[in-house]
Amino acid sequence: MSTRIHRLTITDVASSDVCAVLRVSGELDRSCEHVFMSTVGGCVDAGHRHLVLDVTALTFCDSRGLTCLLAMQWLLDRRDGKLLLAGAGRRLTELLALTGSNTLLPVHPTVSQALRDLPPAHRPTWPPAPEAVRA
Repeated sequence: MSTRIHRLTITDVASSDVCAVLRVSGELDRSCEHVFMSTVGGCVDAGHRHLVLDVTALTFCDSRGLTCLLAMQWLLDRRDGKLLLAGAGRRLTELLALTGSNTLLPVHPTVSQALRDLPPAHRPTWPPAPEAVRA
């Protein structure tokens, strides 16, 4: 599954019963917040209480984008889940640090390292087989 709106693309890369790995690329700002929240929220509604967002290709995130990430973290926390970020670039890392959000949104260098924060039974197969990546 892949959702693309304007300058934001969200791709379902791998999943298990309780965890999904999503690739978020492009720009996360006010113009895309509704699509982000409905797409990522749809994963939570489907039963995924742990989400790993591969943000390696996220080129821009403003305060509205940060609010989306924090809202999703809040929702998952209420379901005894986690939101983990993987591959955050310098700008996103700085935004998280400047706002103190880095204590709420754990950032890992890679998806593999982010998945290690979850119990083994909750992790999807990683890396996914090339044909398993849903475009």
